[in-house]
Amino acid sequence: RVGCVPYLNAAPLIRGLEEQLIYAHPSELARRLQQNELDAALVSITEVILHDSCDVLDGIAIASLGEVQSVLLAHRRPLKEIQVVHADPASLASVQLLRVLLAEMGLFPEWKPLASYESAALPDYALLIGDQALNLLLGPHDQETWDLGAAWLELTQLPFVYAAWALRRRVDNERLRRQLREAKDFGMDTLEHIIDSRTDYDRDFRKDYLGWHIHYYLGSDEKRGLAKFIELLNKHGFGPAHAPQFVA
Repeated sequence: RVGCVPYLNAAPLIRGLEEQLIYAHPSELARRLQQNELDAALVSITEVILHDSCDVLDGIAIASLGEVQSVLLAHRRPLKEIQVVHADPASLASVQLLRVLLAEMGLFPEWKPLASYESAALPDYALLIGDQALNLLLGPHDQETWDLGAAWLELTQLPFVYAAWALRRRVDNERLRRQLREAKDFGMDTLEHIIDSRTDYDRDFRKDYLGWHIHYYLGSDEKRGLAKFIELLNKHGFGPAHAPQFVA
């Protein structure tokens, strides 16, 4: 029982496994994992650092070094005037990332769920993630957009890790871990095929997004970025956040 987000950016991590997965948004995957309805899931990184109940498959992540494009704050008014953020109810890590970025600027807004993804209906400050963020970014809109990956790099000079494979503890999952590593390797080896065969947006965008803005490794720099995120979550009282337990 393996869960995955239904977003374009997950495609290279699930190559060959697509028909075997359960698809849901980040918040729903986290709920199912907590209730033991899944054995593993590609979850928001906050699920494993705020709830110390799952292991993280080492070496694999959805991350960016700078502009990510699919995690953004759409706003019609200046950031310094922010009082209420309406957040995509599917989001987890992105909410905490935005909370940290704003807190570092001395801003502590109220949070409410976003009622509609329609560009014209968005409130003054709306947090969007995944394909909904891309739809706004690439479509007609009258909002400015604040890319949270770019903002994190400016603040820390480090990558940001958005998601990773979380696996239930004390379960024999060696075969599953091998399958997930092989799927990622297959995806990286056939990335051009994924870019060519998908129909999301246009090919030039898919190539730029999957080949440049997003990367799929979890190395020493990503772990330093993750440690910094944990530090800032705890600094501003958004924790307690804990270092994840990695498994090979």
